[in-house]
Amino acid sequence: MNRTLIIMLKEPHPGRVKTRLGRDIGMTSAAWWFRHQTRHLLRRLDDPRWQIVLAVSPDAEGMRSRVWPAGLPRLAQGRGDLGQRMARMLGHVPQGSACLIGADIPGMNRVHVAKAFSRLGSHDAVFGPAADGGFWLIGLKHPRRQPPGFFQNVRWSTPDALADSRATLRDHRIATCDTLSDVDTADDLNMTLAGPRAS
Repeated sequence: MNRTLIIMLKEPHPGRVKTRLGRDIGMTSAAWWFRHQTRHLLRRLDDPRWQIVLAVSPDAEGMRSRVWPAGLPRLAQGRGDLGQRMARMLGHVPQGSACLIGADIPGMNRVHVAKAFSRLGSHDAVFGPAADGGFWLIGLKHPRRQPPGFFQNVRWSTPDALADSRATLRDHRIATCDTLSDVDTADDLNMTLAGPRAS
């Protein structure tokens, strides 16, 4: 089966990426952190078991950016809220299963991604829960067959984001994989510096 790993990325400009973290450590430092975190993540997740596709924003700038590796395919995220953009990116996968992740999870590695794809062997969808009630990964066995209302009315950036998202996949067999932490604040960053946490 073909496997596609979609990574959602923003251009790392101060004040336009990781703004909550930027309020704690400065916008330039937050953008620097995101740029280098993403660079390391792309190296860690490079694997022949899946194809990496970058979902970039802003659209025009991201498609021509020299920040990200030129050899990786890119898709413009387009307009809409987070759910609309994620659904659109998953819908672009021509065949096989797909997982979609953000780039701000320092503890993520190939083992986590491989586990998520393996869960799609016997499930329709998989989530990687985040410690704050959201999720760091969504995977679909048939990403072009999205149910009506997929990712609609989700309370993003709240402790209800995962539960709301699961509720949009009615009649789907849903699996979960490891719980990981993203970096939104200086406290999150300090915890990742102390070592990745997974359960």
